[in-house]
Amino acid sequence: MTQPPMKSSPQLQLLHLVFGGELISLDGNDFRDPNGLDVVGIYPNYETAFAAWKGAAQRSVDNAMMRYFIVHLHRLLEPGATANLTGDI
Repeated sequence: MTQPPMKSSPQLQLLHLVFGGELISLDGNDFRDPNGLDVVGIYPNYETAFAAWKGAAQRSVDNAMMRYFIVHLHRLLEPGATANLTGDI
C-alpha cells in the first residue's frame, strides 16, 4: 500500500520592502527628493530582499549620497507576531 505524499507546511511569508534614494546629508535619513525614491520591490523573505538591496546598492556605488534600505513590512503589518520566528534584524 502506498502512502499519500506528505504535505509540506507553507513557508512563512515575511514581506520586506527595498527602496532607496539620494540623501540630503550623510548624517541622516532625509531624502533629497522623496517623490523620486527608487522602489526596488517587495520580497517574500529577508534573503531575497538582501540580494535586491545589495544589487541596488552596488549599482549606485559611485554616488556617496545614495542609500538603499530594507524595511521589514511583516513587522509593521503584525507587530510581535514574527519577532521570535525570524533570524533577521
